[in-house]
Amino acid sequence: MPVTTLDAVTALIVIDLQNGIVSFPTAHPASDVVDRSAQLADAFRRHGLPVVLVNVGGSAPGRIEQSGGAVAERPADWADLVPELNQHPDDHTITKFTWGAFTNTGLDEHLKGLGVTQVVLTGIATSIGVESTARYAHEHGFNVTLAVDAMTDMALDAHEYSTTRVFPRLGETGTTAEILSLLEER
Repeated sequence: MPVTTLDAVTALIVIDLQNGIVSFPTAHPASDVVDRSAQLADAFRRHGLPVVLVNVGGSAPGRIEQSGGAVAERPADWADLVPELNQHPDDHTITKFTWGAFTNTGLDEHLKGLGVTQVVLTGIATSIGVESTARYAHEHGFNVTLAVDAMTDMALDAHEYSTTRVFPRLGETGTTAEILSLLEER
């Protein structure tokens, strides 16, 4: 089902649009994801709605078979949010050390303290940070909307699986234009 409505207090959550992540090869141009996420962030700010900017500063402990590279190998500005997001002082920023933005970050409490009942998600990678955050948002009782043209993955099949198989079970999907239109109709 495509996106139908935005609740009175809806927050935008932008996942991992940081120097290191946007430099990875992706299925869709990262610059398009950044541009669309920035458009949404600007619109949410204009409407007085919360914007949450998330970056990843490391990974959870434990053995894994595949790694994105050791933290020591990353440049100093690897975790810096891309400037195109036009970060504002009122934006809530989170540095996470797991896939999802809700784990050990206080995000649930922050959003509920603001009266947020719905979240709109964008970012990289669709099947990792975005999907994990969407799952937790759904489990925490938020209405979830996923801006599918404002996200991408390192692999096209992973992106398509998340957007067509997983996301419709967690919330509603839509385009940046559809979400912007709903914001303007408020």
